[in-house]
Amino acid sequence: MNFELTEEQQLIQDSVARFVADNYELEKRRAQVAEDPGYSETHWATFAELGWLALPFAEEDGGIGGDALDVMVVMEQFGKGLVLEPFFATVVLGGGILKRTLAGERRAELLGGIIAGTHKYALAHTEEQGRWDVSDVTTAARADGDEFVLNGAKSMVLGAHTANGIIVSARTSGGQMDTNGISLFLIDPSADGVKIETFPCIDGHRGSEVTLKDVRVPATDVLGEVGGAYELLRTVSNEATLALCAEALGGLERMYKDTVAYTQEREQFDHPLSDFQVLQHRMVEMFVEYEQSKSMVLRASMEFVQNGNDAERTISGCKHLIGEAGKFISEQAVQLHGGMGVTEELALGHYFMRQFAIEAQFGNADFHLERYAA
Repeated sequence: MNFELTEEQQLIQDSVARFVADNYELEKRRAQVAEDPGYSETHWATFAELGWLALPFAEEDGGIGGDALDVMVVMEQFGKGLVLEPFFATVVLGGGILKRTLAGERRAELLGGIIAGTHKYALAHTEEQGRWDVSDVTTAARADGDEFVLNGAKSMVLGAHTANGIIVSARTSGGQMDTNGISLFLIDPSADGVKIETFPCIDGHRGSEVTLKDVRVPATDVLGEVGGAYELLRTVSNEATLALCAEALGGLERMYKDTVAYTQEREQFDHPLSDFQVLQHRMVEMFVEYEQSKSMVLRASMEFVQNGNDAERTISGCKHLIGEAGKFISEQAVQLHGGMGVTEELALGHYFMRQFAIEAQFGNADFHLERYAA
């Protein structure tokens, strides 16, 4: 396999890296986290101007025509900067559904809004009992004339508090675990019966609990085929898992490099910590874990681009490896920094929390190990 980035991907990587280096100092990030909406709308507008929001959309839709590899390049750099803007929620999740289901003028309007940075979308597909299984759906949708009536609750919805539209998975037929009978609906967050409760997460991002009570949705707002959304959710989940792995990879690189730099500066017994062989061994192990993870992210992304959901086993292997590496590198980095490794004032503590948040999204290491073995 050729692991080299194309010229276009290298340009994207350099552009995002420069922006992150110039705009994501820790103090600025902490200030954004403390204020509504939890990120910078100015940065979001810049994302649109630079074409990053257009990256995974087809050229005929006004996009750049990129794929999961291009998204991986962007997400890795975002991971290095602990970027807060809802690129993942809107472009990868919401946009991933919309670009595979919409047609005609509606497609041009909604995808055009994402690309221009004027519209944001959230995907509400997880439920409290679901444990990352996209087929475990109890939210119900009942047909009533030319409308559907939705009742249920969705957990840990990313980006719902600023979304122009929320894409909800609901069961129109079948039992709780059936893969058939799941449908997707685009709902207005301000519609009657929609309740959004937003809360801060440990990593600085914000999640929401979305409750639906007798929410009426026109049949024209069904995305895709009624009862046939499982495969679509599966595809977008795999794509999203890869994007999270790439973001985690960027954070892992920062953690191990910052740790190496710190041990070269911090002295003990009149020697830098980096002089002690036992600590050198630890840092080598951190580097090896990072390099293995990087290779796996590249391989899984390329397999997904070439084979779609047939790459699911490799994607699970990737998420498991990233989860284990994230735990190892985070713990070693914190221990080598001492007590200051978990303080708010040091960037390392924020990377540590982001790694564990990523571990809990779209399946943790144990979940993906079981899926890989199956």
